Amino acid sequence: MVLEEALISELQFSAMRSSGAGGQNVNKVSSKVELRFDVEASLALNEEQKQSLFEKLQNKISNEGVLILQCDESRSQHKNKQLVIERFLAMIQQAFKKPKKRKPTKIPASVKRKRLDNKRKQSDKKANRKPPEI
Repeated sequence: MVLEEALISELQFSAMRSSGAGGQNVNKVSSKVELRFDVEASLALNEEQKQSLFEKLQNKISNEGVLILQCDESRSQHKNKQLVIERFLAMIQQAFKKPKKRKPTKIPASVKRKRLDNKRKQSDKKANRKPPEI
């Protein structure tokens, strides 16, 4: 919770006109919200967390080390701001998650037996197609 508040305080927002359908509203209201987060200059994150963000979100981070997200789903600027903040926090949480280690499993004996039985049946079927040797 404390990390989220610190991250939100470091965010920069700008509003611009949305694209697409919407008639007069699109032409006069700046409802699209752009979120900018400078990963390199962040004081809320330690070096390990920054490195993790750079690795996992490399296609969303610019060359200057700034994470940029946009939202223009709603006609309301406030709603778009809420949505883009939620999306940002979810993305950060996902990037910090450590993947579970895979536990190698043993192939059950019954599965091995079934595979060998099928192979034997297929072999017998093919062998029975040949003409008998006299």
